[in-house]
Amino acid sequence: MAIIESQIDATEEAQQRLQLAALFHALADPTRLLILEHLKTGEHKVKDLTEHLGLAQSTVSAHLSCLKDSDLVSVRSQGRASLYSLNHAQDLAAVQDQALRLGRPANQNHRWHEGHPIADGEA
Repeated sequence: MAIIESQIDATEEAQQRLQLAALFHALADPTRLLILEHLKTGEHKVKDLTEHLGLAQSTVSAHLSCLKDSDLVSVRSQGRASLYSLNHAQDLAAVQDQALRLGRPANQNHRWHEGHPIADGEA
């Protein structure tokens, strides 16, 4: 018996793939991973993170925006300051643990900062 996929199902699956891609994009940057590590200890202001990481405020803010868009962090206002905290801390820890298990054998020689060569026939 053939399974017929409806247009609604296809749209929902496409949306899920986009959400998953956004999550992996957010987790693919070493600086964002470092920010997540700092947020495991509790709420932080952008100023605190810039001091801990030694990065420009604009850089930290851009990374926090990406993490917020992926629902990995949330922000709340306190006076004129914005405090960032982790969302789903236990789920995030589980994803990181699984990713380490999956990537351990292959990542030893991976150069994440270099472009990947295009295979013959791809463009």
